[in-house]
Amino acid sequence: MSQNINSPWANDCKGAVSLTFDDGSQSQLDIAIPILNEYGLLGTFYINPGGDNWKQRLAPWHEVSLKGHEIGNHTISHTCSRNFGWGAAKTLETTTIDEIEADISEAERRLKELIPHQKARSFCYPCYQDYVGEGSTRQSYVPIVAKYHPAGRGMGEAPNHPLFTDLHYLTSVPVAGWMPGYELWLSAEESIKQGRWLIFVFHGFQREPGTPRNPGSYWHGSPVSGDDLRELCKYLNAKRDAIWTAPVVTIAQRIVEWRSEFNKRQE
Repeated sequence: MSQNINSPWANDCKGAVSLTFDDGSQSQLDIAIPILNEYGLLGTFYINPGGDNWKQRLAPWHEVSLKGHEIGNHTISHTCSRNFGWGAAKTLETTTIDEIEADISEAERRLKELIPHQKARSFCYPCYQDYVGEGSTRQSYVPIVAKYHPAGRGMGEAPNHPLFTDLHYLTSVPVAGWMPGYELWLSAEESIKQGRWLIFVFHGFQREPGTPRNPGSYWHGSPVSGDDLRELCKYLNAKRDAIWTAPVVTIAQRIVEWRSEFNKRQE
């Protein structure tokens, strides 16, 4: 991978894309990873190392990491707002900064034990939410993420500007089951024209090929067709000379280096 200090992107590319996958589902192991491997693309998989059998349950992800994919921290508890109505005993509104830090820290410790060869990893905010408390007690836990990780992925409308984006709350585009593959690569193409970094978010995948899309399914976590992921990967593979497709941690670390060089030249 060649580096040009005049560009934040490797190999003189015009922009960057990261393919990220939340929650470590079996359908990602069965469908998404084989597609990425087929096209020689590396993704970021955010997993939750919780439960008494976490090491046994997550053993397949150790093998995934050996292929070069990033395994990211998605916390142990996956605590979200009570507004989701999931009936969880603990929600962000009733969680303290100390509690969320303990969760992130323990998840990181376990992931280091599971995947010792991966020296750094990015973080993924459960439900894209970066706060604890509510009202007058509400506060961001982005500084906690910055303490443990080089980058954190959230959600937002504008693709990440390499000079200005907050690396510890990166924007992303959640992909829902009603979004066709051509719409995904068109989004990537538009982002690259702006010289930006676009991060896609996937959750589960439909197991039956050719399953009709559900236009009424607007939840971002709704299953995506493997055919649509394949169409996006085929496009990214064909555009390697213009689009740098890499895990979140890889691109974030490159941006840190580039910003340092950029700032030196401004002095």
